[in-house]
Amino acid sequence: MGADSVTGMTTRIDCDTCVVRGLACHDCVVTVLLGPPPELTFDDDERRALDVLAQGGLVPPLRLVEPVTARDVESA
Repeated sequence: MGADSVTGMTTRIDCDTCVVRGLACHDCVVTVLLGPPPELTFDDDERRALDVLAQGGLVPPLRLVEPVTARDVESA
């Protein structure tokens, strides 16, 4: 192969295995090019389980802040 030859290279990017997922997504080139990774969905039982684990100090608390709609604000 000459100096001008380029060999094929594949890079697999898996956000699920990224050690800084969540912390660095906001300025990651993948997020810029492809958008943010898909959201996680927890049902009520899973959410309660996370709360119990957090209360026991086994995991950090869920830091989810859900948006409030204008209609919710007006009715408060």
